[in-house]
Amino acid sequence: MVSDCFDLTDKMVQRKARMPLSKEHGKYRVELTEPGCADSSVTIRHLPDRCIVIKLDSCVDLNAIFNGSLGECKRSDYVIVADHRGELVVVYIEMKRTKAAWKAVCQQLSGSHCFIQYMQTLGKTFGKQGDYLQGAKHRFVCYGHTGPRKRKTKITRQAAIHDTPEKALKIDNPNYVQFAMIAGGK
Repeated sequence: MVSDCFDLTDKMVQRKARMPLSKEHGKYRVELTEPGCADSSVTIRHLPDRCIVIKLDSCVDLNAIFNGSLGECKRSDYVIVADHRGELVVVYIEMKRTKAAWKAVCQQLSGSHCFIQYMQTLGKTFGKQGDYLQGAKHRFVCYGHTGPRKRKTKITRQAAIHDTPEKALKIDNPNYVQFAMIAGGK
């Protein structure tokens, strides 16, 4: 099932909507930059071999469809869909160069979760895969203070499991982060 879900995601998401992965010491890594802030970045290391990083915030202009008065046009910067140790994991990532209002961050993460739910409906309807993304583990992460003058990486908000936008894992001054840390699990 995980393999089928990953294959359908790979088939559905265009290459121009993805972040390129690179190899470092035989493992995949990705450098994420906050859209519009070239000096705001975080590196995620040790990504699984089967991993797609979607540039969500810069791909679709929802303001051309919705009013945005309820926060429905917000979405996070990136979404990672990965086969992590035999489990399908979806990680929603919001980046903030400085400090941000938590309510706004939660709206952005929620908007991305809505996008994945839409993808799930597309996969079931058009991909003819009734269990598409079913049972995926959802993880929500906010990186703060991602500018060039970074201090020691610090987890500033942590729930037992970061499986909702309101319980998102908050990491400040992220120089680099291991994928397993944000994916949770085994």
